[in-house]
Formats: sequence, structure tokens, C-alpha cells
Amino acid sequence: MQNFQQLAGKTLFDKIWEAHVVEEITDGPSVLYIDQHLIHEVTSPQAFAGLEQRGLGVFRTQRTMATPDHNVPTINQHLPIQDKLSAFQVQKLTDNCEKFGVQLFGLNHPYQGIVHVVGPQLGITQPGMTIVCGDSHTSTHGAFGSIAFGIGTSEVEMVLATQCLMQMKPKRMRITVEGTLGKGVGAKDIILYIIAQITAAGGTGYFVEFAGSAFRNLTMEGRMTVCNMSIEMGARGGLIAPDQTTFDYIKGREYAPKGADWDQAVEKWSKLYSDADAVFEKELHFDAADIEPMITYGTNPGMGIKITQRVPKLDEIEASGRVTFEKSLDYMGLEPGEQLLGKSVDYVFIGSCTNGRIEDLRQVASFVKGKQKADNITAWIVPGSKQVEKQAQEEGLVEILEAAGFQLRQPGCSACLGMNEDKIPKGKYAVSTSNRNFEGRQGPGARTMLASPLTAAAVAVTGKIVDPREFN
Repeated sequence: MQNFQQLAGKTLFDKIWEAHVVEEITDGPSVLYIDQHLIHEVTSPQAFAGLEQRGLGVFRTQRTMATPDHNVPTINQHLPIQDKLSAFQVQKLTDNCEKFGVQLFGLNHPYQGIVHVVGPQLGITQPGMTIVCGDSHTSTHGAFGSIAFGIGTSEVEMVLATQCLMQMKPKRMRITVEGTLGKGVGAKDIILYIIAQITAAGGTGYFVEFAGSAFRNLTMEGRMTVCNMSIEMGARGGLIAPDQTTFDYIKGREYAPKGADWDQAVEKWSKLYSDADAVFEKELHFDAADIEPMITYGTNPGMGIKITQRVPKLDEIEASGRVTFEKSLDYMGLEPGEQLLGKSVDYVFIGSCTNGRIEDLRQVASFVKGKQKADNITAWIVPGSKQVEKQAQEEGLVEILEAAGFQLRQPGCSACLGMNEDKIPKGKYAVSTSNRNFEGRQGPGARTMLASPLTAAAVAVTGKIVDPREFN
């Protein structure tokens, strides 16, 4: 475990980064040691093939964990995968992990699931770590006070071969949100609000630390939602200083330290915070009271509004962005100045590495208990892992959700990204708890509106976009 105590006058990011630098290249990148490497079936086959071609093995197999998630079907997972590409990629992951001695939580394994759900729930994700994965939403793990970010396939190969990575050090930004969140407002609304304020490019070049009482008062699952979407503001990643909430979440999990090792770990983790005299290249401050339930209207996560607001008018958009704005509204079938409240919706998707955790399912089940989904809605709810699925069954959530007309599917990325069978049909509107609303993200021609699990549940019940605060 790295020693963080001697790094004074530093940001949290600086402390972790400097403790992991193996070598600095003058006017170039740093060679950074990686504590934990997470892999899945989409970005790993070419990396393993590269190792084979070079006659190399995986340098530290104990620091690598694999699970299939992107391409896996979410129904009948016990049967052979029908899609040929998906079947090939999942089988290659299985073969490569066996060949190279990598820990694999494969389909039907009790720990299988979305990689960014599995890591935290098993205690693999811990404060002070550097964590990478061939997936942009690796930023999720920053919720534990770690430097976590996505990498490309060639970099996946580099980490497999050396347990190191060459990286330019990003600038540091701190986003502080103070105050108490209002009724019906949660972690997803906080991050959608921030991205709407600073745009989908507002964090470009930075690694973001989230600070302030609004974040400290979130659960770990809420913090993971925030850090998951830090990438959607263009940032390299996001992180939150660990505290007692963090330690309580990790304690007792399978891969967490035990006994005396646990006490030693907590002592070191407790030093992971930005010093009072730490300097950030950029500081932003927001008031929690200004945040309301949010929803997106366009084709990037920065195109979001409070659910009671109207879509912006053309003259409210900067001249340089008007062509993109009009193109986006044309794709979404919306008009400038249109009110979204009351608009009919076709699909509701609750799941993904953003909002497929047990707290999300609990919140939705609590809202829909005794209610029925609207007839015009197809409602999919997809647990983020087998462990979440099991918990939902044991707690009676599955029974509640099915009684309300939701279709419970098996763990996987599902309709987040349209790489599997769970796609939104062309032209249909989907309110989704996932992280991206790009053109075609949930299927060719699909029209995605991002929202919180609570808002999605309210939409499912009413069949239209509605303010969740209207319900008691």
C-alpha cells in the first residue's frame, strides 16, 4: 500500500498520482503504476492477441479482474448466446482468462455483472488506488477516492504486460456543491445539473474532485453515479475524498482488507483528502437548493434542463452552437421552446453502470409499489450484477416491480449502449437512467432522455414526462 502521509499541500489527486509515479519523462508523460485493471469482452481480445504475438504473459494476474457485460444478453443467459459477434467476444474473454490466468466472473457466475458495479460491491475498488479499464465510465470508481479512468485497447495491452501506463498529468478542478437537496432530487440530478451548467466539454483537460456537503451527504452508490458521469463533462475522471461512509461501505466485502490489515488500511485511507492549502487550476461552486429533477432534451448529456423548464429557444443558444442545437432537436423530434412535461414516452430503461445498483432498484420499487406502469410504456429494469439481482429477489423488490408491469432482465449493460439485443426502436422515446444520450446510443434512431431512477419510475407509471415531486 502506498504512503500518502508525506505529500503535504497537495490536492487529493496529486497525492494519489505522485504515490504511483514510477518514472517521469521530461516534457512528456509519466509512467504510472496501476493498482487494479478491470477488463471486459469488448476491449480485451485485441490486447490479449497483442500479448500472444509478442510472447508475453499478464504481468500481475492478481491485479486483473474480468467480467462480460457489454454484449451479453439479458434474458436466457443460461442458453448459448445467439448473436455471433457477442458469442465470439464472450468466448474469447473466457479463453483468454483461462490461458493467461486472469480471474473471470463469467456468465452465470454469482459475481458476474457490469464491471463498474462488480468492482465496488466486491471490495476490489479501494481508496488511494489507480484503476483503469477499457471503458470510459471507469471514472465510477473515483467515488472511493481513487484515480480511475478509461483507456484504449492498446493501453489495455500495455497494462496487461507491465502493470504500468504512460499518462500525461491532467489539470485539477474542484466542483463544490453546498447545501441540502430538495425533495425528489438525487445524485443523478446533481451531475446532470452540473453538466448542463458547464456543458459536455466544460471539464476537458481536468480531473475533477467533487466536494461540499451535497456530496458528503450522498451514499456511496450516489457518489458512484456522480463520478460515473464526470466523463460526460469532458473530464478525464472524477473523485470524492473517502470518509466514514466510504469505509463503512467497503468493510466486510470479499476483497476488502480484514482484521489488522483493515485497521491499517483505514488509517492510510483517512489521509486521503485535499490539503487546506491545495491549489486547483479551476474552482466551481453551486448551491444545492438550485438543483431540481433534471432531464435531457438533446443528444449530449450537457443538453439538460430542470424538468419544469422548456427546451431553450434558438436565440438563447450561443451562435456557434446553433447548428448543432438545431440538428439535435431535429433528431429528437422536438421544437425550440417546447415544454417537455406531459410529453408521451414509449420506453423506460432503469439500469447501467450509472443507476443499476440495489439502491436504485429499491427507490424504483418503493415508488411503483401498488401502482401499474402505463399501457404505452415498455419498462425494462436491469440489475447491474448478479449480486444486485439476488438482493432484489431476497428483498422482495422483484415481486413488486413485476406486479407493476416492469420486465426484470438479467445483469448486463443492456439498453445503455445498443451493443446487445436490448435496443430502443427507431423514433421511439426512452427515458433512461444511463449516462449517454448520443444519436443512436440506445439503438439506431432511438431518442434518449436521461433522468434519475425516481423520475424514470414516475414516467413509467404515468406514461409521460412528469415531475416526480408531484407524488407524495
